[in-house]
Amino acid sequence: MEAEGAIPNPSNTRIAVVTGGNKGIGLEVCRQLASAGITVVLTARDKTRGTAAMEKLREAGLSNVIFHQLEITDAPSIAWLADFLKPCFGKLDVLINNAAILGVEYLLDPSLTSEEKFCFWLHALNSAVKWICVRGLSG
Repeated sequence: MEAEGAIPNPSNTRIAVVTGGNKGIGLEVCRQLASAGITVVLTARDKTRGTAAMEKLREAGLSNVIFHQLEITDAPSIAWLADFLKPCFGKLDVLINNAAILGVEYLLDPSLTSEEKFCFWLHALNSAVKWICVRGLSG
């Protein structure tokens, strides 16, 4: 799979990745960042919805948005994004971690409290994002 959209020259612009950027708050964050002149890598797990969101922003005059598919709970998907970022941009200036994880609570110990479950998923998500940054931008 390829990323959708033209890739700008990274040396003269800031680069942002927005997880879950295809709707709601994530889409608005993409809009605001792109309006500020930042190149935005809009990510979503669903390619059709992500591409549609990118096209919506482009139709509004924001040509500095590209789409890359990402499923934040899938290690190969995270690796694919990291492997895309490094050669295309060589850097990541802004990371907006907006994607939600739904429907996986059954994997946890049922005796955990809601707060413990939240902390577990927050840690898992932050670990995935850290891995994106380290893998994607280190030697």
